[in-house]
Order: sequence, then structure tokens, then C-alpha cells
Amino acid sequence: MSALETIAAIRFGTGLSPQGGGAAPEAILSALSGPDAVARAFPMDSYAERTVAALAYRDAQRARRDSDEAEQAFRAIRRQMRADITLQLATTLARGVAASPAQGLRERLAWFWADHFTTVGERAFMRGGIAAYVDEAIRPHVAGRFSDMLEAAILHPVMILYLDQERSIGPNSVVGQRRGGDLNENLARELLELHTLGAGSGYSQDDVRQMAELLTGLGFDRDGQLAFRPNNAEPGGETILGTLYGSEAQARLADIRAALRDLAVRPETARHLSGKLADHFLSDRPEPGLVEAMAERWLETGGDLMAVMRTMLDDPAAWDPAPGRVKRPLHYLVSALRALAVPAATIATARPERITRLALRPMQVMGQPWQGASGPDGFFDDDREWIRPQVLAARIGWAMAAPSDLLRILPDPRDFVTTALGEFADDALRRAAARAETRAEGLGIILSAPAFQRS
Repeated sequence: MSALETIAAIRFGTGLSPQGGGAAPEAILSALSGPDAVARAFPMDSYAERTVAALAYRDAQRARRDSDEAEQAFRAIRRQMRADITLQLATTLARGVAASPAQGLRERLAWFWADHFTTVGERAFMRGGIAAYVDEAIRPHVAGRFSDMLEAAILHPVMILYLDQERSIGPNSVVGQRRGGDLNENLARELLELHTLGAGSGYSQDDVRQMAELLTGLGFDRDGQLAFRPNNAEPGGETILGTLYGSEAQARLADIRAALRDLAVRPETARHLSGKLADHFLSDRPEPGLVEAMAERWLETGGDLMAVMRTMLDDPAAWDPAPGRVKRPLHYLVSALRALAVPAATIATARPERITRLALRPMQVMGQPWQGASGPDGFFDDDREWIRPQVLAARIGWAMAAPSDLLRILPDPRDFVTTALGEFADDALRRAAARAETRAEGLGIILSAPAFQRS
């Protein structure tokens, strides 16, 4: 396997494995445009399926104090809901482990964009629905047009719920005039500041308010599906960044879609998100020339994410053999499971208690709780945060214990160091692995080494 193929697997994929094989840069891009075989092999519940469970949870919660039987029924539904969310983590891990060297970039991009469009399940309809939101609103678009992903994410009920958009009522709307109501700027602000233009890009507070007024009317029906409610919408047109959307006629969902499409291809959005992609995959200080080239390609192609990724991968910086960014905990665990050759099917079918011990609790201590970012800006993007003493200790503890917990027969560390790092394992690490008193200790040394924790 060539050095480029090794870098492709580690930096842009989900890691090396004993099965070997690599993927050239062109192959990983080609795989993005092909069928999503990994998601088909390890499917998630749809959002429609999850809303059925969420409705049952909500009804049981309301009835729990009616009787002892109702309380027990609620607790059973709550346990199942927690188990389902844990098994969604198992499926996510299994997908990363099962991905071929060429397919790994799709998993990485799905994780990246899910963090960019962060949601946290704090409300009943969202419980268990975040994984479905990622599968339906984000995953299909990681190699498509950003405008399609933006529309799908912003207009998904999970995003609407997370940022309380269904509670936003236009002051001059039919409902606002009849019974009052507050304009909620949460979604409008995050849409401009985080999801598209970026902080400090020149939009004003008036743009935020006008966007918030345009978004009034967004909500969901009693089944948890997207619904547009004209009587809640602020009447009249809204001017955002100098463009008028809507008119004195009845408010329309089409006007919101038009604003989202325009935001997706603005120069500020192209620069902000090109920089964020380069930062995530290559360096926390990406070359300005590369970011500008990616942004130019974004604008030339109308936000074609495949073309933008190709521009990044065509740059020599993408293939610099020097260690890259620190792996986030999910990436770290998946790459370790791949290197240890833990079968994806074993992970996907594991009991919730095992996944809790293997990944759910470790990710919490490592600083990336499953579906638990602290805010809409997602997880922090500072390498130093991922290797703070407490967090690093959690990684080392996991590395020392997990192999023996996962495997009956441990691989020889002298072989495993090449399996995990290829030609990028240095002599010092090879010697340390060879001198370990036990195989478990040797594997732990490799999995906790700085070289393995970086991409």
C-alpha cells in the first residue's frame, strides 16, 4: 500500500485494518458518488418510525401518575428509548468499521456535517430521532449541493424542535394579533452565524430579525412532521441581506426555501464552510490559498460539495505526511475497532449494556457525549481540548482495557503496529510495542500513541 493510500485511509477515512487495501484519492471521491452501501447494510429507523416511539413516550409520560401500572409502563418505554439511542451509536460505529478504504470519507463527512448542523434531543419528539435526522437530512447530501443539505436540515422537524422554531409567532400574524406570541430568533441567528455566513461576515441584527420573521410559520403537525402554518407567519415581505422575500400575499414555505438557496451560494458561506472543511480535515490553520480555491470552486459550481472536496484533495497539503488533527473520540474509537478487526456485525448486534461500556461512557469521558453537544455550535474544534490530561487519561485507559474486552486472542503488537499505522509507525513506537510485557499492554501502547490519535 502506498503512502498516499495510507494517508487516505487515516486522514480521510475511518482508519487502517488487517484486511489491508487502500484507496487512491480518486477512488475515495468516486465512492462518494456511488450507492451508500454501508447505510444499507446497517440501517437506522426512519424519523417517521421514531416519532411513533416518541408519541408513545409522550403519552406515557403524561399518564405516569395515574396509577402504578402507568408509572411502570412509562419506565419501560423510557428504558427502551435509551436502549434505542445506544443502539444507534452501535450502528454508527458499525458503519465506520464496515466502510471500505474508499467508503470511509462518506462516514467522515456525515460526522462532520452532523456536527455542523448540531441538534440535541431535549424534547419528546426529538428523543431517538437525531440519528434519523442525520440519515435523512444530511447523509444523502454530503457529496451533493449544499443548498439541498441546508434545506433538508433547517426544515427538518428535529432542527425546528431543537431551536424552538415552532414557538415563534409573527407579532402581526393572525395568531399573534389574536392571542399574542413572541418572535423567536434562535433558528434565524444560528442559520446565519453557524450554518451559512459565519460570525463577523457582515450581516446585521436587522437581517437576523427579518430572517426570524420569514421563518415564522415553520412548525410540525401532531405526527411530528413538517408543517407550514400561514396564520403564525409574519405578513409582508422580509428583506435579508438586501433581497426581498415574500410579499403582502399569504406567507409561503417557498419563500423560506428561496432564502435558504440564496444563502447557500453566497461568498461568505463559501469561505466560511470551505475554511471549516479544510480546518477539520487538514489543519487548524489551513493555508488561505487553499481555502480561497475551495471557496471559488464552491461559487463556480453553485455549492457542489463533491467539487469542493476534490479541490481540497488536489492540494499538496492534503497529503502532507506530518501528523494531522487529533481524532475526535468517535473517530478514535472507530479507527481502533477497525485496527483490532472487531467485526462490524458484532458491534451492530451487541447488547446496549455492552455498547454503553465499550463506547457510550468512554465517549462521555473523552469529551464527546453521544448526541450531546453543549450547544448549536457543536463540539469544540481545538486539538488541545481533545487531549487535556483528564481526556487523554480516558483514551489511555480505554486503549489499555478495550482489546482484552473485545478479543479472545490478541494480535502480536509487533504486527499490530503496522496494521494500525502502516509505514507511519516510527522505530521508537515499534520498539516500545515489542518490549511490552503483555500483548494487551503492547496494544494499549500503540492505541494510545500520539501517532494513532492523530489523522
